[in-house]
Amino acid sequence: MRPPKDRPNARFHGRVEGAADRCAWPGCAEAGEFRAPPSGDSRAPDAPPEWRWFCLDHVREFNSGYNFFSGMSTEEIEAAQRPYAGWERETRAFAHTGADRPPRWDDFSDPLDAISARFRQAAPKPRDDGKPLSGENRRDLDTLGLEANADRHGLRKRYTELVRRYHPDHNGGDRSHEARLQKVIDAYQRLRKAPAFA
Repeated sequence: MRPPKDRPNARFHGRVEGAADRCAWPGCAEAGEFRAPPSGDSRAPDAPPEWRWFCLDHVREFNSGYNFFSGMSTEEIEAAQRPYAGWERETRAFAHTGADRPPRWDDFSDPLDAISARFRQAAPKPRDDGKPLSGENRRDLDTLGLEANADRHGLRKRYTELVRRYHPDHNGGDRSHEARLQKVIDAYQRLRKAPAFA
């Protein structure tokens, strides 16, 4: 067998060498190396397509007479030709809380409770007032030791308490808590600008 670069038609995109011994075109003895869709009535509804394999000349002839819209009604053809065809499917909305929303449970069956258990553990508790908290906001609340439902007054009070606890002026000049103090200050500065505390 000659190497592919020496074979005629080796350079054509879509060529699958050795895919079929014979071209599916009636009476052709060439090898079938180019894939074509099955005829409409031969495909089972839930099965993968059984491709037909043609030689280069016959796949060209098949492609020149192929009609994607064959068998469609006028309404189906117009729907397929719309600029936004295929975009009307529902897609998952972007999450506002920094985490994906759990799936809609009525869309599928979860008999082992595998997926819902995962989301019960992973989904953060929302605020009672419905205001969004990002993942960074939640980490900052943990730094300050506050719950997700803390309000602006509680945030300010806790910040003041922690600054007094860690500031060197209140610890006789002890600077060993400066790193912790800086984390508290940074967390407070971010949280006070967050939508949940605005």
